[in-house]
Amino acid sequence: MSDPNTLVQRQPDSRVAREWVKILSKYREPNPLRSSFELVVTVGPFVILWILAWWSLSVSYWLTLSLSICNAGFLLRLFAIQHDCGHGAFFNSRTASDWLGRVLGVLTLTPYDVWRRTHSIHHSSAGNLGRRGIGDIHTLTVNEYRDLTPFNRLIYRLYRHPITLFCLGPGYLFFLQNRLPLGLTGKARYWVSAMLTNAAIVAALAIISYFGGLMPILLIFLPSTLLAATAGVWLFYVQHQFETTHWESEEDWQLHDAALHGSSHYVLPLWLQWLSANIGIHHVHHVHSRIPFYRLPEVLRDHAELADGNRMTIRESLHNARLHLWDEKTKRLLSFSQAKARQYNA
Repeated sequence: MSDPNTLVQRQPDSRVAREWVKILSKYREPNPLRSSFELVVTVGPFVILWILAWWSLSVSYWLTLSLSICNAGFLLRLFAIQHDCGHGAFFNSRTASDWLGRVLGVLTLTPYDVWRRTHSIHHSSAGNLGRRGIGDIHTLTVNEYRDLTPFNRLIYRLYRHPITLFCLGPGYLFFLQNRLPLGLTGKARYWVSAMLTNAAIVAALAIISYFGGLMPILLIFLPSTLLAATAGVWLFYVQHQFETTHWESEEDWQLHDAALHGSSHYVLPLWLQWLSANIGIHHVHHVHSRIPFYRLPEVLRDHAELADGNRMTIRESLHNARLHLWDEKTKRLLSFSQAKARQYNA
């Protein structure tokens, strides 16, 4: 287990969290040419790999599957671009960003307007124990878990199990849950977003099936989508689920403190950083979500204290999958066994 003292020292505490919003505001303006370039170098390979994979069906199904796996990375990057559109960080025009996001939402199986709203709720409530439930990984405190019935404890354990979160969860989220505007069912605009996205997805799959049968769907669409979804869920998980993350009761919660201290800096190899569109620099993103993804490394170059803050390597991130309960006393995310040991020692 990591040394808690070391982790605390990694916190970017040299400036008050609120001050960073003003400091980082100079990075918020997107460059239309750069944004267009990033879109082209993502959509282009995505389309080319789809064409090559379709062609390879007549050569080797294993080749088709390999190309589909490669294409998952570009699908993940398209989702990251859609994510920037949702924050108004990709184009200066909000209208252009929104319509690009809606088109990309068909490829990512994510109704754009629904996701934009739920993600906005996530940004405005991350780390707030009184506002859990939309756009986050369900997390209980140690005391809340102890107060559950044995059956509900089992349900929570099953939910937090890596097989559920990272094997079953991605498919359920993108293929099933995203088909309805869950949490926003009271407003017609979100039903329209979900249903139009669903209709576009069905139309696209019908065209693929008409011209290519089931194999393009089974060997290209499904593998690339599932792999991209799994990578996306993992990235979202490690962005906020780590030992020294930040949770507070509603009366003590502060937006900017939660943004800075409750989001990780996931240090990835350059090629993975590129495919994930720098989303690992998540603490900076949460402090100022209007910064385009391609400017996030610029922030780290200019501000070393942010580059060192909340750092997490891939190896360190694997430990996080064993952490499940927030301890309000020690301000740590604990495993079930750690929480049980603390109960005995209390």
